[in-house]
Amino acid sequence: MKTIMIDPGHGGSDPGATYKGNEEKVFNLLTALAVRDYLLSHYNVRIVMTRSDDSTLSLSQRSTLANQTNPDYFLSIHHNAGGGSGFESYVYNGTIPSQTKVYQTIIHDEIMAVVKKDFNILDRGKKRANFHVLRETKMPSLLLEILFVDNPADVALLNNGKFRSSMGEAIGKGIGKALGLPEKIVNEKALYKVIAGSFTDRENAEDRVELLKKKGIPSFIDTVVLSGKNYYRVQTGAFTERENAEKQVNDLKRIGVEAFILVREGTEEPKPTAPPPTEAPKPTDPPKPTDPPKPTNPPGISYSIMGESLLNAEYLDEYVQTVNPNAPLLGKFYIFYGKLFGIRGDVAYAQAVHETNYFRFTGQVKPEQNNYAGIGTTGPGNNGATFKTPEEGVLAHIQHLYAYASTQPIPQGVALVDPRFSLVKRGIAENWTDLNGKWAVPGTTYGQLILSIFRKNIQFAVKGMEEKIILLNSTLDKLK
Repeated sequence: MKTIMIDPGHGGSDPGATYKGNEEKVFNLLTALAVRDYLLSHYNVRIVMTRSDDSTLSLSQRSTLANQTNPDYFLSIHHNAGGGSGFESYVYNGTIPSQTKVYQTIIHDEIMAVVKKDFNILDRGKKRANFHVLRETKMPSLLLEILFVDNPADVALLNNGKFRSSMGEAIGKGIGKALGLPEKIVNEKALYKVIAGSFTDRENAEDRVELLKKKGIPSFIDTVVLSGKNYYRVQTGAFTERENAEKQVNDLKRIGVEAFILVREGTEEPKPTAPPPTEAPKPTDPPKPTDPPKPTNPPGISYSIMGESLLNAEYLDEYVQTVNPNAPLLGKFYIFYGKLFGIRGDVAYAQAVHETNYFRFTGQVKPEQNNYAGIGTTGPGNNGATFKTPEEGVLAHIQHLYAYASTQPIPQGVALVDPRFSLVKRGIAENWTDLNGKWAVPGTTYGQLILSIFRKNIQFAVKGMEEKIILLNSTLDKLK
């Protein structure tokens, strides 16, 4: 595994270039952390930082650390000053291996391909200089000068989190491309196909499709050949989340149609389904693939539904908008009503994210219903409850959770807007994983999926807090 050393210039008692309260050392560290995070999340690589906080390091300490560590590449991040605008990169102006220049070209061009297009940044060129960290390090090295701290337009970009994130990504991609870093393999989600019958006679499959059509359930015939024999599968959906597939199977059972989930193609086809009767389909019993075994201790099993929120509304909304920029700003309602009912509003928000696919509403419920928890969505043709406003939809969601988690009456003076509140057996779900098989049927990992989204939101918030801590510490130094 290759090692990259990232060196945020200046730091501690050395602020670097300054302008109207802006300090180069802060921008250097924020950008370096963005590069580090991108590299670690996208490549199999080891990262070493010369500093990851507001520490003071001399130039000789930096080069000594680099030579002792002996990374495959050394990157020093700086921001310019002295009048001007734009981006430039440097390698040592003495004798260097030809590969060092090749690396500079690849990284520089990758950065400019992004920032010139998205932010109209001026390319000041690929340059050479007698900088200490380039001269004294014994491995291929590069120093970046990213915009000008004393240029108001450049500073506005440097204080823009989106720009820093884009710059971090561009630098990371450039390094990955230059050094040929192996990308992390991201396992694609399995596709869960719902099969409402598998027949050796196509006419029987067509009859099943017609029956489902009368019930308002779209389907189609998928012909597969296994062991030289044709099988006609009636497929009613394909889902990336197993819970959604399980819900479809359950809906089919309610109308008397047995179905099973096909996760991957097998070597043998399940036993052919019996031909469907003319009027009502007779339940068949095709073998189901074995569900994944339930973990002995599901993650988050002791994390209660009742409790205080950890995250604020801004972190909730900002996280979701990294996935869906058009997501509604509902964080404030989840935090407010969560606190009112004693429900963890931030985790309830994660549940809404799961139910609505990041508020893209790719299932039965439509955006105009303001139904963020699938309340009343009990089967095909029943899209569930509709609420007058987004705020009322959030309140209904919190009340529905309250019905599951508490046996107490709702707070005095609060209108009951959840139409299914009285249908819930009160107090049957203390923890989020207790919702498995209750809120979502069968939903064997429903609670774990909610907590997984909540965990991602926390990780996003921690990263944002890290940046704020750096800025706050910098301000404290100025106020001494």
